[in-house]
Amino acid sequence: MIWHYDLYRNVPLSDWFDVMYHGLPLDFSLSAYILVIPVFITLLTVWVQGCWSELVSRVYFGIISLVLSIIFICDIELYSYWGFRMDATPLFYLSSPSDAAASVPLLVMILVPVCIIFYFMCIWFLLSHYIIKNMRNWRFCKHRWKCTISFIFVLAFLFVPIRGGFSVSTMNVGKVYFSSNISLNHAAINPVFSFMTSLSKEKDFKSQYRFMNDEKAEEIFTSLKGGDNYLLEDSLRWIKTDNPDILLIILESFSGAAMDSLCADAPAGIMPNLTQLAKEGLFFTNFYANSFRTDRGLVAVLSGYPAQPTTSIMKYPSKSQSLPAIAKSLVRRGYETQFLYGGDADFTNMRSYFISTGYQSIVCDEDFPISERLSKWGANDEVTFDKFFNLIASQEYHPYMKTFLTLSSHEPFDVPYKKFDDPYLNSVAYTDSCLGAFITKFKKTPQWDNTLVILVADHAMRYPAGIQEADILRHHIPMVWTGGVIKSPRVIYDYASQIDIAATLLGQLGISYDDFIFSKNLANPKQYKFAYYTFKDGFGFLDADNRVVYDNESNSIIISKGKSVERIEERGKAYLQKLYDDLGNR
Repeated sequence: MIWHYDLYRNVPLSDWFDVMYHGLPLDFSLSAYILVIPVFITLLTVWVQGCWSELVSRVYFGIISLVLSIIFICDIELYSYWGFRMDATPLFYLSSPSDAAASVPLLVMILVPVCIIFYFMCIWFLLSHYIIKNMRNWRFCKHRWKCTISFIFVLAFLFVPIRGGFSVSTMNVGKVYFSSNISLNHAAINPVFSFMTSLSKEKDFKSQYRFMNDEKAEEIFTSLKGGDNYLLEDSLRWIKTDNPDILLIILESFSGAAMDSLCADAPAGIMPNLTQLAKEGLFFTNFYANSFRTDRGLVAVLSGYPAQPTTSIMKYPSKSQSLPAIAKSLVRRGYETQFLYGGDADFTNMRSYFISTGYQSIVCDEDFPISERLSKWGANDEVTFDKFFNLIASQEYHPYMKTFLTLSSHEPFDVPYKKFDDPYLNSVAYTDSCLGAFITKFKKTPQWDNTLVILVADHAMRYPAGIQEADILRHHIPMVWTGGVIKSPRVIYDYASQIDIAATLLGQLGISYDDFIFSKNLANPKQYKFAYYTFKDGFGFLDADNRVVYDNESNSIIISKGKSVERIEERGKAYLQKLYDDLGNR
């Protein structure tokens, strides 16, 4: 923050302390990683005495000091160019260091090594003087078993900060995000931890899924976009106003296969409230989840960005912060934004994603008393729907968008409700009952008349038993738009997926969605309508006349139907190739 003082010139002193406070979890975690080997060495010296331990420790801490110095100093300078903290990106330039150095000023090339050496000497002095020197004392320990047990306990304890505590989420870069000012969040990140995490996951995405030359992929991808940012005529408007309050409720694991109005084989009565709302509003019957995980489904819904079959962009804060988002677009329009989740907002870097994509406040498990966090994942949906209603009732500023992610229908499906024998179906029925109670209560308020409620699943479930990940039914989900601003009920049969929510919603509001290059406006009559989803190393591409599911591991089509299978396969491949081009460029 001192080095980049221009960025933080107007930041109050309290924010400087907030940065240090919120950054501590990553610092503790990195420290614990570093200390594992020294503690183990010290444990051995209790039984195997000699000068070997000091020599090994000096070599170890010498390497650690050098690595820390290089990463910290290089990170400070690279942030000027990249705008994100150190990750594995510099490793891509090792093959051509002269090209990378060509863009670096001479003064920087001199100053950086000098700073690295100085920083190394400071760290080495502290480590050697205060740690290595004191390690000698343990060689003369008389109570060996007591010392052994003590150090085993210390080793075990180190894994608490390494993991990040005892909650569901493990330590990740997103845990330090606390501010709507992305520069403050970046300052709180420990660059060595960021580098380690990135190194364990980094891939050269632009080299993956190369099915055709770039020109052909671009041509096919462009043809799929249909009409560009096409603002709607009144005849295509589904809502009555340009600035409604918006409630986006993302339903955990709500599968189309469990909704009898979508699937003929579904048991009756699992989602009676959602079914009734579908009759009153817009019901999208050929709608698909883009993936099978919440982190990927959230990005698809909120950023209109397709899920990736081999990774999740949410795990890369430096990439996810560059995504467009519904919340970002609405904030520019003057909306107030909030996200509610009854679980741990740090799970899979969700907090960093929410903050960087425009959510101005986050309500999560920490905002509920322990007595209300009764499930493995956090507060049950009955509690969180009540919280959601209270947040809406106390809302004074308009317009606003509130997003709510439910959790009770997540495994292990432990809910305070018993109506169906199947645990999954019972949990879905429970959440549906909570949704029904919420809507009934909300309809009685004056706010209902100016509110758009969007109900959509984050992903489907492997239901019925035995269904394969690649199956089309595995990704079929319900989506319903309701609320007092809906002009009239209608059923929409067009094929679509979660990524299309962004462009469709913004189009209804008359807001540009040019940034959402993968999202399409379902109310645009010029748009080619299709659904796209991914599973582990494969994709599905569906339209009204064709079905193609392609497996990249076997390089073959595993499900096909229609007269234009080869053309649909080519479209799906071009789409996936362009996705990984975009992922690599972020």
